[in-house]
Amino acid sequence: MLHGAYMTIDMFGELLPTLAETRRVIAVELQGHGHTADVDRPLSYEQMADDVAALLRHLEIEEADIFGYSMGGGVALQIAIRHPEVVRKLVPASTSYTSDGMHPELLEMIPSIVPEAFAGSPVDEAYLRTAPNPEDFPNLVAKLKRLLMEPFAWPPEHLRAIEEPTLIVVGDSDAIRLEHAVEMFRLLGGGVMGDLAGLPRSRLAVLPGTTHLVPPGFGVLDRADWVVAMIGEFLDAPVPEAG
Repeated sequence: MLHGAYMTIDMFGELLPTLAETRRVIAVELQGHGHTADVDRPLSYEQMADDVAALLRHLEIEEADIFGYSMGGGVALQIAIRHPEVVRKLVPASTSYTSDGMHPELLEMIPSIVPEAFAGSPVDEAYLRTAPNPEDFPNLVAKLKRLLMEPFAWPPEHLRAIEEPTLIVVGDSDAIRLEHAVEMFRLLGGGVMGDLAGLPRSRLAVLPGTTHLVPPGFGVLDRADWVVAMIGEFLDAPVPEAG
């Protein structure tokens, strides 16, 4: 499980312990987040994907199902692109493969973020409680702003090359444009008439009345009952044969 920007693992709420009731869950805190200290390099989806792949190999896990939310969803996509051999199934939630997949209002808001805005928030409390170097928070904010403000567009052919079954999850009022989620679904083989062509290897779930994060109670991670039910059925289904 790969968290979003500024998050720690416990911010998955009920989603993580509910999945852990029936599955072995590896809860990763990415560079500069939670218990994982920062290092002298920028944050990038590609580098964090390499980190996770290296962790799986260190744990001697040959193949895993990857769930990633928001920033973690981008990391999950990059794991499938860069290290497909370690991925069995993929669940990117509330994420995009291009920067313009996000609503323009979000992109316009990011430059205004300052460390002081988090004072007293759950993000601030979690960072102070878990970070090896709590004084590094302003540096994390600066790195995340650079990551999220830097335009990116991963080549469509990279997504088309993902063969692992993929469940895309997005809220109907998410930070990710619905049109972008549908576009990503099509690149992954979806959007066909399943009655005639057969069901594709990938799926798209749009959660009603659901935002990215705010207000509390309406974000994608707050819909644990829905998400766990969909993820569970998807992960338990047999992996289709390639071809």
